[in-house]
Amino acid sequence: MKVAFLTSGGIAPCLTSSIAALIKIYYNKSQDISFLGYKYGYKGLLLGDSIILPVYIENIESFNEFGGTLLGNSRVKLTNINDCINKGYIKENQLPLEVAAKQLIKDRVDVLHTIGGDDTNSTASDLVNYLKDHNYDLTVVGIPKTIDNDVFPIKQTLGAWTAAEQSARFFSNIVNENTTSSRHLIIHEIMGRNCGWLAAESARIYLNSIDSKLFFDKFNISKESWSIDAIYIPEIPIDIEIESERLLELMDKKDSVNIFLSEGAGIESIVKDKEINGEQVKRDAFGHPRLDDINPGLWFAKHFKDKLKADKVLVQKSGYFARSSKPNKLDSKLIMDTAIKAVECSLSGKSGVVGLDQESGGILSCIDFNRIKGGKKFDYNLVWYKDILDMIGQK
Repeated sequence: MKVAFLTSGGIAPCLTSSIAALIKIYYNKSQDISFLGYKYGYKGLLLGDSIILPVYIENIESFNEFGGTLLGNSRVKLTNINDCINKGYIKENQLPLEVAAKQLIKDRVDVLHTIGGDDTNSTASDLVNYLKDHNYDLTVVGIPKTIDNDVFPIKQTLGAWTAAEQSARFFSNIVNENTTSSRHLIIHEIMGRNCGWLAAESARIYLNSIDSKLFFDKFNISKESWSIDAIYIPEIPIDIEIESERLLELMDKKDSVNIFLSEGAGIESIVKDKEINGEQVKRDAFGHPRLDDINPGLWFAKHFKDKLKADKVLVQKSGYFARSSKPNKLDSKLIMDTAIKAVECSLSGKSGVVGLDQESGGILSCIDFNRIKGGKKFDYNLVWYKDILDMIGQK
């Protein structure tokens, strides 16, 4: 039996650990299983670029000390033929799905594990359907990772808990920049294209962390200055004018303003503003605006600087810091539980994405690929989140 792995999309604090967990569990089941890893995700599958992974790895638990992915990642959509041709992954007149399927046949793969977010697993779904239509018996078992926690119907994606914890840790240092200037505005930009869960959870963890901290108001080290003044997420429209008035009052009162900004918040307005001004908005293979090029934090900084009469503006992105961390205890347990279930599914020939199915009470199960969708929204009506907004005075 041959088992192959690929990791795709952006990295998260679970990729290397997931591969290690899967190999360990397979090895404990049988020593007759061989392993193959496609380098840089679907790109490696299309190019036939792979490495043989050892059946046994001494001290395999030590992989949990590393973030990132030992195989490399890429963003490739197998149904986007032109993109695959333009990037040199296939030749003219070739079909990416056919090329990928033939490579799996050539490599004699019995099970393919796709570790990634909704784009990775929707692409895996396209591949599964193609293989079925062409009578190739291959089991594909996806593992849902994304720090955004935005995959439907997955209740909790791998890596998200760690990313929220690390985002909060990141800001706990950045907030000290408030001591360097009068009227200081800090915008903490957090990953989350369609879903505000990461920004919200990071804010919750951070605010809990300062509850027990001893502050010194007479030395300008106050809890008010270290707190959060606004949280902007994609699910809730932002009225810049109303928020500007509210934040100006806070700036006048405490000489600083701290904003947690989910990178997808207000993105439609930002894209529209840029296109009106004649700027070309770059998009990825899946048609998403490339947020790194758009730079939402800088856009908000530009709009708030004068309105808040800020002397200094600092935009800091925690995304790469958070997503490249090793997994914390919560994620490590979820990774192992998911890997155990994924091996169980693969050995029984059942394809799907292994995750906590929120439509079945959060039970860990093998979810049909056709049910997997991106863009799951954060429930901003949760009591704890509404309590945070009430506490910071945000309507």
